[in-house]
Amino acid sequence: METSILGFGGSEIGYQRISGRTVARLLGSALDAGLNVIDTAECYENSEQLIGKALGARRAQVHLFTKCGHGGGWSREDWRPSALLTSIERSLGRLATDHLDLIQLHSCSLAQLRKGDVIAALERARERGWVRYVGYSGDGEAARYAIECGRFDTLQTSVSIADQQALDLTLPLARERGMGVIAKRPLANVAWRYPRKPAEPYYQDYWSRLRALDYDFLKGDAAVATALRFTLSVPGVHTAIVGTTKPDRWQANAALLSAGALPAPEMERIRARWRQVGDASWEGQV
Repeated sequence: METSILGFGGSEIGYQRISGRTVARLLGSALDAGLNVIDTAECYENSEQLIGKALGARRAQVHLFTKCGHGGGWSREDWRPSALLTSIERSLGRLATDHLDLIQLHSCSLAQLRKGDVIAALERARERGWVRYVGYSGDGEAARYAIECGRFDTLQTSVSIADQQALDLTLPLARERGMGVIAKRPLANVAWRYPRKPAEPYYQDYWSRLRALDYDFLKGDAAVATALRFTLSVPGVHTAIVGTTKPDRWQANAALLSAGALPAPEMERIRARWRQVGDASWEGQV
């Protein structure tokens, strides 16, 4: 797959109950501007349905990714092979397509991966022509195993100024094996924008890390651009998934990349700061 450097993440439109009309505007304008990657999951509320309806006849213009393993919602995981296949078939209907470009196991544990049957279920979906490629979405040692086992085409993992474990643990090996790498949370949830620790747990870990890292650039207007360029300058990262509910945000983020990769000295300053103050508990955020 030849992917755009930025992809659209579908969690926000589902969890925040965005209208179908807004999603159609959002995706239409993004596709017009060059986006060709959409990533979602069966547990992101009605995200799949919204995307399927919004794409319509433009389905062929995008690489469509989704995830499985939480058919009843994020808090109700189900790794039975039969449930995974049912979920994938349901996603095809919701996304109004006859095939997925990529199906991903959604952060299942290392123990589940080692059993092998969850991977076999995805391979079965590929044999049936439901999907083109199979991948793993997750972090830490499970992500490392997903690369080492040699059965996945892609890895989706957390890569950001506040989440750098993958730069040492997984990305060098993924690059060596020729795997496609999708960066999730490339902007670290923009957690630095909160003056005090946010009440929403989803933002708290990154907020605490960024307070400790205290990067100078977060105090200026270039914070978003620098954070995004950092992620996309990491060797081996092919596309970064950014979620938004605002129709003009994707083009704005794309414009931030016009300056190209971060200069090597700036990359090294960010990496050095991470190595200096990063705690051993700062694992990849699932």
